[in-house]
Amino acid sequence: MNVLLAFLANTIVNFVIGLTVAKFLGPEEYGRFALAFSIAVVVQTALYDWLRLSATRFYSKRTRDKEPVVRSTLDAAFIAVTLFLALATGIYALAGPPLDFETNLILLALLTSVANGLFDYCTALVRARFHDHAYVRLMLAKNALSLILIGGGAFIFHSAAVALAGGVASLFGTVILGRRALLDPGADIRAASSQNARALAAYSAPIVTAHLLYQAMPLAARSIVASVFGFAETGQFALAYDLGVRAVQALGSALDVLLFQIAVAAHELHGVDRAKQQVARNMGIVVAFLLPACAGLWFVMPSIEALIVPAQYRGPFGHYLGLLLPGLFAMGVILFGVNPVFQIEKKTAPLMVAALAAVAFGLALLLFLPWGEDASNLAIAQAGAYIAALVATVYFALRTQPVWPSFWDMFAALVATGAMSLALTPLREMSPGVSTLIAQILAGAVVYGLLTVAFDIAGLGDLATTWLHRRLARS
Repeated sequence: MNVLLAFLANTIVNFVIGLTVAKFLGPEEYGRFALAFSIAVVVQTALYDWLRLSATRFYSKRTRDKEPVVRSTLDAAFIAVTLFLALATGIYALAGPPLDFETNLILLALLTSVANGLFDYCTALVRARFHDHAYVRLMLAKNALSLILIGGGAFIFHSAAVALAGGVASLFGTVILGRRALLDPGADIRAASSQNARALAAYSAPIVTAHLLYQAMPLAARSIVASVFGFAETGQFALAYDLGVRAVQALGSALDVLLFQIAVAAHELHGVDRAKQQVARNMGIVVAFLLPACAGLWFVMPSIEALIVPAQYRGPFGHYLGLLLPGLFAMGVILFGVNPVFQIEKKTAPLMVAALAAVAFGLALLLFLPWGEDASNLAIAQAGAYIAALVATVYFALRTQPVWPSFWDMFAALVATGAMSLALTPLREMSPGVSTLIAQILAGAVVYGLLTVAFDIAGLGDLATTWLHRRLARS
């Protein structure tokens, strides 16, 4: 429960920070910020994401005590990767051609990638040990520092560079504050194993390649928007994607932080068959949460836009997010529902093939879709690419996973979401505002919740009734 509360707090703070930065930077400067941050995400994914994935899959309480070489290798690898990035940056600065973007923003983007990589690696370590208190402390410290340094920097200086620098400082500061919980007595970088590093990298490489291709899509889209329509339109486009993907990933990550580690524990304690059963159940739970969440987000969009989106972004925000939502749902199902099939099996190469198929499909859409007065074609192409990725990933998973969520669970989730949508359709015609938003959330939650219990979607009905009986018994 503490972990979920930390995720909830992190989600709220991230939304507040995102909206604060967008409001006080304005569309044009926010466009620069968003493009620089996309560069940071791509670099982080390419160089550091394999450490997070390896820690999540292969580091645990048992390996901490009995196989300290795992932690030693991961720590040494982080240092080596960071030195490589610094060296490559220095060489490019001396001999490389000039780039069509501000140098200070590029350097801050690279620092952001290091800071984000370190923070994600550290949180993966405490998650893998089920060290909930340390995880909660890290998240709360990061949220507090980020709110002050990023939000405050944007408010005072109205500068993308200052906002990025605030993010770097908040992440490094969080790791420094939580360093005691991150220490392993038996770990020593001098004991790192190159053979172990190669094994970890081999496991993670296909996943990282897939993630890299997926992250390159928004970077490419923002670069094209900036080139064709200018940084102001880039800011409009980026805010819709950023808030949408944060909403989907926050919900998916809150589930994944518990569900995937349960599957890993089942694999260690009971073998691969039990782990596959758990992964199948997890997949059903992920779909049961993400499907109504994405559908509901579309229905409440007018009120969300009127209440929290800065005035400079209203209109384009709802338009772009509406186009992107199907793709964001597909990406959420891939990351938190289907990918664990390959991670448990330690056969992750199909993820790379699925990502390549997504890129090819997205490029084909971009070639055939007409250009208009805004970047709608890019939003549609990006969403279509993610949907193609889901189709390809499921195709490969069908050949690997003999245990799947029941057809009934998937069908019941679809029916329940349809019923929720019918209930919300008349409410979308109401004037946007607080009362409308509350009415929509309550109506959607009641309809979907009751049908989830009635149909026992993914076992959630039994969980809900058991929890209710226990609460009543205590009272």
